[in-house]
Amino acid sequence: MTDSAQHTPDTTDRPEGYAAARMRLLAREAEPGPPRRSALARLTDDWLAALFEAGAADAAARGGGRGARNGPTAAPPDRPRGIALVAVGGYGRGELSPRSDLDLLLLHDGTADAATVAVMADRIWYPVWDLGLDLDHSVRTPAQARKTAAEDLKVQLGLLDARHLAGDVSLSAQLRTAVLAEWRNQAARRLPELHELCTERARRNGELQFLLEPDLKEARGGLRDLTALRAVAASWLADAPREGLAEARALLLDTRDALHLATGRATDRLALQEQDQVAAGLGLLDADALLRRVYEAARTVSYAGDVTWREVGRVLRSRASRPKLGKLLPGRAGRTAAGRRPGGGAEGRTPLAEGVVEQDGEAVLARTARPEHDPVLPLRAAAAAAQAGLPLSLHTVRRLAAAARPLPVPWPAEAREELVTLLGAGEPAVAVWDALEAEGLITRLLPDWERVRCRPQRNAVHIWTVDRHLVETAVRAGALSRRVGRPDLLLVAALLHDIGKGWPGDHSVAGEVIVRDVARRIGFDRADTAVLATLVRHHLLLVETATRRDLDDPATVQSVAETVGGTETLELLHALTEADALATGPAAWSTWRASLVGDLVKRTAAVLAGGAAAPPGDAGEQPTAEQERLAMEARRTGGPVLALRPRPDTPPYPGEAPADGGTEPGTGGGADRGTDTGEERAAEPVGVELLIAVPERPGVLPAAAGVLSLHRMTVRAADLRELEPPAPPAGAGGGEPDGAGDGAVLLLTWRVAAEYGSLPDTARLRQDLLRALDGSLDVAARLAERDSAYPRRRGVRPPPPRVTVAPAASRHATVLEVRAQDAPGLLHRIGRALEEAAVRVRSAHVSTLGANAVDAFYLTGTDGAPLTGVRASEVARALQAALAGAEE
Repeated sequence: MTDSAQHTPDTTDRPEGYAAARMRLLAREAEPGPPRRSALARLTDDWLAALFEAGAADAAARGGGRGARNGPTAAPPDRPRGIALVAVGGYGRGELSPRSDLDLLLLHDGTADAATVAVMADRIWYPVWDLGLDLDHSVRTPAQARKTAAEDLKVQLGLLDARHLAGDVSLSAQLRTAVLAEWRNQAARRLPELHELCTERARRNGELQFLLEPDLKEARGGLRDLTALRAVAASWLADAPREGLAEARALLLDTRDALHLATGRATDRLALQEQDQVAAGLGLLDADALLRRVYEAARTVSYAGDVTWREVGRVLRSRASRPKLGKLLPGRAGRTAAGRRPGGGAEGRTPLAEGVVEQDGEAVLARTARPEHDPVLPLRAAAAAAQAGLPLSLHTVRRLAAAARPLPVPWPAEAREELVTLLGAGEPAVAVWDALEAEGLITRLLPDWERVRCRPQRNAVHIWTVDRHLVETAVRAGALSRRVGRPDLLLVAALLHDIGKGWPGDHSVAGEVIVRDVARRIGFDRADTAVLATLVRHHLLLVETATRRDLDDPATVQSVAETVGGTETLELLHALTEADALATGPAAWSTWRASLVGDLVKRTAAVLAGGAAAPPGDAGEQPTAEQERLAMEARRTGGPVLALRPRPDTPPYPGEAPADGGTEPGTGGGADRGTDTGEERAAEPVGVELLIAVPERPGVLPAAAGVLSLHRMTVRAADLRELEPPAPPAGAGGGEPDGAGDGAVLLLTWRVAAEYGSLPDTARLRQDLLRALDGSLDVAARLAERDSAYPRRRGVRPPPPRVTVAPAASRHATVLEVRAQDAPGLLHRIGRALEEAAVRVRSAHVSTLGANAVDAFYLTGTDGAPLTGVRASEVARALQAALAGAEE
């Protein structure tokens, strides 16, 4: 290093002077955080500027008085020109933590000789090294810096934050201007590279919001991602959502500051042994409080990154697909002659649900949507987006958060169904859930969620925070929904099984109390609430018993049977156990554990089977007066008779008998449900009731279901059964038309809702049903034509359909149980397949639980007798093949 005896700078340009001032600054407890980082940056700026000036003086002295006159009156030698010191990267942003390295660029325009530049570089670099500070340094001309940036993306990112420290200001400004201009000009090429770089880094380092020992800088959602978002904003192509981002950056930097002070090292990894000390340095209660705040910040950054990169992709796709003519005729690019964009409705908007459409690869609100008048809209939009595999647009989520009214308590049945649909959508549900949570909608819907949000789990087996584990369990449960008769209860139990971890004590005991309150608030009846409470209270029962108890001991199995109480709860608990373990981590589930749990379930089911009640639906319920009237009218006219009840009488709870003695259709039931006292009333069921009475004949079920699908009516529940209407009173007028007789009448009770808009007129429904029955309306062809013209968008592939024969379920018929993904025309396809199998549908019980269809069909042969075992298996295989083929 050169001697600088001729220069007498301020003492802070000396290593010992700067070091002392630096130690005094870092030792002050007052004003930590951004003020301290800014003060440290200013102190370092002044020191480096002094070093630069000292180096310039040394270089001038060694230059031998270039430009000076000889003699006693000789002028001092010229100082070097065209040289500047520039801070880049984190130092350029002024984000200096106690042990941060210094990113410096000595910039020169090439006019100074190499020796002069070397002298100045030595005068700056060596004092930094003498203090033991990490230094990332380079010496380049502007052309060399730009060339290196073009070849190395990381260099270009550092130059985007270039900040002048000393020397030629214009040289620094010219470089910064040129780098920014080139970045913006090359954004279409460089941004995908940056996205790939971020993705690869996340793959290597994991997600900060879930790691017990996170890397604050390199993990996804950390400081590197914040730098990437700044770079995207600098491109002018897109910008990150700003809400909460500055606070997240400050929190992560404050944590790194405290980590540096606690360890005395330049580290970004928040190791377990350092967390208590770092928490104390930040004034937090303990390490869990620290991790929770870090996770919240990382989640904010990750969500901002998701939104930003999605917008970048949308803009780049739009630019790539824009015809050249669009530059000459702005506003017409990409439109057809009819003024519509290809692939959808006007301006590329494809309906997804009532008030929700797809546009530019996102789910957005329709122009007619009014969230201030539709409290179910947030859940409906979320469910539609997840089912279609689409993200919710940022603007949509924010509008819903700002304008949507709170749901009434208990929730309307539609809200509960939409929640179940969202949870059953598979992996796409995670991103949609994160979007709702980012804007505070989840805690508004489920206030108890706040206690588990971002809560760390200090268990090496768990790979997620508590809240993410709950969502992941629901995703895994969705894949197991075909194994249970009540997938809605399975999905909700999966979402809430660890909700008690936000409270002291046994989380299963606390969770049972919480889930009872939550279940009633979202509209489940007492029986379903009791099942959910049992599932949450005992969600560890099967795996703990199977791995820690002797299954050959009858008392073990008897104890489990008494705790569970019924076969329906047992199958739900079995599926929940597997979903919970799969969502915990790879070490929590194995073929060995699966076999032990499966063995315990089989033994318990055998015990419960001894006292199981007969399944509902086989005993003929007494028809209501209205049903008898419709049946008599259908027999009299020889054709279908329809009745629509827009405001049906609502029973105290779904499944409880109405006042007129009928049974609410499609509510299922089970041997272990218990009874209701009817002290409270639940929300009105989804949709309206449609009654159809038709003289018995082949093809009624597929024809009726197909007509409803053609009119875009979704079936939430349905019942089909035979009635023998009473004979009309003697002397009653009207007579019987030709073709009318004394045979049975099929009564179809539907719970339906309009997919979009309002319900169709019953006269139109009847006319189309007549045409479908007489063959003049080809329902299957019309449905196929519509599906071809408007293909239904799906997210992840749903679990395959499952058709099973229920053994000994009925003495009078063979019962087929169908569990499949709900879709337009599903019941029509089932009806057609059964017609083609030449079997007779004696009765049917159809339920739609979220996006899952859970149906039971009571079948006989043409002779009216139950099917043989072989014949029943053949019909089941044929129906399952037909449904699987339709999903291809």
